[in-house]
Amino acid sequence: MSAFVKVSSVQDLTPGQGKLVTVNNRRIALFNVGGQYYALDDVCPHRGASLSEGDLEGGEVICPWHGARFELGTGAIKAPPAAVGVRSYPVRTQGSDIEVEL
Repeated sequence: MSAFVKVSSVQDLTPGQGKLVTVNNRRIALFNVGGQYYALDDVCPHRGASLSEGDLEGGEVICPWHGARFELGTGAIKAPPAAVGVRSYPVRTQGSDIEVEL
């Protein structure tokens, strides 16, 4: 059964920023794009880079090691070298809390 879990506060994640959060032993990359929040598995499937350290561009995160691109809303692969996408998680805000559904 899935449930929303608090992972951060809105004041801890400024627009254009990514952040690594760990919930239930899962590494999740949390992003703020203009006040819209997104959550993806943090590990790039190509070589294991942390996606929370990647650059944001046009609704995508770019892997900091080799440039693979992933769609923030779905985790779908948009450009190689990664061959598959990553899992995305529903995100909501409750007051000043950012919550991810696991």
